[in-house]
Order: sequence, then C-alpha cells, then structure tokens
Amino acid sequence: MTSKNHRHPRGGTVAARPSTRSTGAEIRALAWLMRHPLFLLAPVALLVALRLSGPITPMATVCGLALGLIVWWRAHPATFDRWMAPRVRSVWRSWTAYRGRRWRGVLDDCDLTREQRRTGTILTPRVLRVRAVTPSIDTLSVRMVRGQDADTFTERAPALADALGAHRVAVTRARPGVLSMVVERRMPFPHTLPATPIPASSDLVDLRALDIGDNERGEPFTLCVRRKHLLVVGASGSGKGSLLQNQLRAMGPMIRDGLVRIWVIDLKGGTETDRGAALYHRWATTMDAAVALLTDFRDSMIARQAWMRAEKVRSCPVTADTPLELLVIDEMAMLTAYGDRTAVREALRLLAEVLTQGRAADHTVAGYVQEPTKDVVDVRDLFTTRICLGVTAASHVDMALGDGARDRGALADQIPGDEAHAGIGFVIDPITRLPIRFRAGFVTDHDIDELAARCAPYRPTGQVLDFPHHPTHDETDDENGQEDAS
Repeated sequence: MTSKNHRHPRGGTVAARPSTRSTGAEIRALAWLMRHPLFLLAPVALLVALRLSGPITPMATVCGLALGLIVWWRAHPATFDRWMAPRVRSVWRSWTAYRGRRWRGVLDDCDLTREQRRTGTILTPRVLRVRAVTPSIDTLSVRMVRGQDADTFTERAPALADALGAHRVAVTRARPGVLSMVVERRMPFPHTLPATPIPASSDLVDLRALDIGDNERGEPFTLCVRRKHLLVVGASGSGKGSLLQNQLRAMGPMIRDGLVRIWVIDLKGGTETDRGAALYHRWATTMDAAVALLTDFRDSMIARQAWMRAEKVRSCPVTADTPLELLVIDEMAMLTAYGDRTAVREALRLLAEVLTQGRAADHTVAGYVQEPTKDVVDVRDLFTTRICLGVTAASHVDMALGDGARDRGALADQIPGDEAHAGIGFVIDPITRLPIRFRAGFVTDHDIDELAARCAPYRPTGQVLDFPHHPTHDETDDENGQEDAS
C-alpha cells in the first residue's frame, strides 16, 4: 500500500503527484446536462404529456404554437423581427455554429485550444452566450481556457473570421477570463439609407442624440453635438458631407429658431458647403476670413464664460439668448497644416483654446479631415468623439479611433471607396470599447435645398419706407426766384 505523502530525505513531506486521469465521460455528460437543462426537461415533459393525455393534445399544442409563430411572422414583421426573430436566431446559431465538434474544430484549426499536460485532454474555450440581434451580427461571450488572454484571440481574429465564414471578427476582454466576440457574417448595409427626416419642431430635437443613420445592429445611430467635439476622418468620397448634412437636418428646427448657430470654415473654395449657406451664422472660405471667424468664435466663448460667472452657473440652457454654437471645419488640413505658417499657428492656437474650454460654454467643434496624422491635425487628441469612415491606409484607423482599434475589428481601410459604400464607418462604443459599424443616410442636393428652405434662420432685414416730401421755406423761395428769373 502506497502512502499519499512520503518523507523527504532531508525531512518534511512531499505531496503526491496529481492524478493523470481525466474526468469521467459520464460526469462530463452530467455537467453538460446541468448547463443545458432543456435537453432533459423537454423530453421528460413530452413523455409525461403523452402519458397523461395521449398523443393528440401535445401534437395539437406544438402545431398551434408553430402556426401562431408563422402567422405572427407574416402578419406583423416589425414586432416579430424585434422580439422573436433575435431569440430564434440566437438559439439556431448557438447550436449550429458555436457548439460541439464544429466549434472545437474551428478553434483547433486556429490554434486556440490548449492541451492539458497531465491528462492529454484538449481544452476548448466555451461559448457562454450567443446573441444574434440582426441577421448579419453575432455577439458571443466566450470563457477562455486558463493560460489564454484576449491578445491571443485578437491575433488570430482574421483566421477565425475565415474559419467561421465571416466578414470580420472583433475581440475584447469583457471580464477576467471571459471575452466579448463580435462575428460579422456579412456586410450589414446592403442598401443606401435615406437622409434623416427633418423634425417638425425644436421640441423634438435632442442635441445629445441626433439620429443620422443606422448601426450594424439595425438600431438608430446617434451623435451627441452638445459638449462633445467631433472629429470625422475619411478619404475623399467616403461620405463626410452626408454625415454633416444629416446632423444639420436632425437639428434643423433649432437652427431656424435661433437655438443653434452654425459657423462654417470651408477652405476648399466653399464648393462643398455653398448650397446650405442660408443656414449659417458665419461662413469663411479664405484663410484670413477663417482666422477672423475663429477669433470671433473664441471671443463668443469668452463672453459666454463671463456671463456664466456673473450668473454663478456651471452650465447654461440652450435658448435664443444662449444658443449652442457649432463650428464646422470642412477639410481641417487646409486650416491646420497647409496654409500660411503664421496663419496656421494662429488658427491652431485659437482652435486649441476652444477645444479645451468650449465644452461648458456650449461652443462645439466638428472637424472633417482626410489625413489624421499629428503633422496635419496636431489637436486631434482634444476631440472627444471620433469617427472613421473609409480611409486609404490601415494606420489611419488607429490614428482616428485610438490604438488597437483596427485589431479589434475596425477595418475602415477595407471599406470600398465607391459611392455605394459612402457613409459607412466605425465609432468606438464607450462602454464595451468595441468598434461599431454604422451607415449615415445619403443626402442629395434636393435634401440640402429642402433643409435650407425650411430651416434657414430668420434674419430681420431693414425696410425702406417712402414718406411724402414737404418742401421747406428755403426750398419754396428758391423755386419762386427761379420762376421770376424766367
């Protein structure tokens, strides 16, 4: 008989070697049933029903449920797609793609399994939950095997996407030992979206959530323009104009009512912004005019700060007396890098002052640029919200969205540059830190004309009135003298 512990030659005891036997198959099967009780409860419930009431009642119940689902699917697609389809899709995807031999084979082929040294058992990361809210996106919670980390899965994400037949896979750490994995099975935006509808009144506008399109989950994609500075990065033709015009449409009534004032700098000659000029409070198309506009915008911010100090308030409501001041800079590179050096330095100084102090005073900046390098946009880190549309270089993605954004699935450099894909981009979710793909509505010239006609701010103009002329005594004497001379 062998003792569990034996005496070390120099004294003390040494623990026995761990067992090399793996857990029995019956114990593993029991643990699996405990994790999936429906596989045991459903057959038992069916057998009990058959025993108590015969085959007719259970079959009628099942057929009735199936018929009800079919009628719901055909009669009211909106509610079915919202409430039932995600649940059915999640269960189907869970058992056909992320369970059993298929899942183990995919991870093994991607070198994401581990072998337990003592027993030789292959350990496979386990899927805890599957959510398929839309047909194109699956969101998984995956428990890693001990010894793995999120970086391992991030490095293997391209191989994992190919193995799953997906367009892309994005990975992030949800909590210790658990990953959040987004599997994009296909492009979520097969068609262009219409422009954002213009709200009927200012009361319907939420400056913290302007609806400008849809995200990859089929939900409204919103942007906050109050107390947030926005930087949009995108190559030529990527849809930066649609992003801007959708924001203006979403807050159009507030522009008309004087609750929002738009200041625009467009150093490309004004060709991109001319059509909506009636909406703007100020508009600059030359470098000198741009610096003057920036100076006035900064002075407006300082005046607002002085008013807040006098009123002893930390924030002010959006009213006609204290409107939201939104500065739009189309192609920032012309203002911050490529212009006259003296003017560029002054513009950067003014812009940095506004970006660091304008938040509480409701002075917001929205900048649009093609190349987001530090040489071009020295103040890019001062923008609190950043969006990346289609770009021409992989390095631009991390410059726009932060380090590691592309590795986590923000493949903005792979968005085709044609018109059919304009307006598609990525933004970082502030909670999960995962990239979220979105598409902005496509804005036509007619949409811009409609916005300008309906929402141009009211500007009272001087009116010249004609009054009857009454001659003075001097004028009468002059006329009489001329008559006598004649």
